[in-house]
Amino acid sequence: MTTISDFLVPDHKRCDDLFAAAEAAAAEGDWDGATSGFALFRAALLHHFAMEEEVMFPAFETRTGMRQGPTAMMRNEHRQMTGMLGQMDKAVTGKDANAFLGDADTLLILMQQHNVKEEQML
Repeated sequence: MTTISDFLVPDHKRCDDLFAAAEAAAAEGDWDGATSGFALFRAALLHHFAMEEEVMFPAFETRTGMRQGPTAMMRNEHRQMTGMLGQMDKAVTGKDANAFLGDADTLLILMQQHNVKEEQML
């Protein structure tokens, strides 16, 4: 039987790897690599959010009857992280390493906290 963790853990790892590659490229001043790497990461993370919000969260809510519980909080976290993606996009477009790496640090903390909740609660 496939579990939610069977999907979440490898997808979190995939997003983490793409994130690390984009961050490393920006730190090295490789703006072509940072731009393409960030685009791949952003697409992967937004796809991950969509799968959760369109498939996993509704299934969890139907099964548990909880609509204002953990999934509501996780949707809010998705909005926060999407906002960070917008800031990072501006930083990578402007080739602003300090802004990009600062925003990346914030996003990393948000993602780590979010991933633990998903993997343990859902």
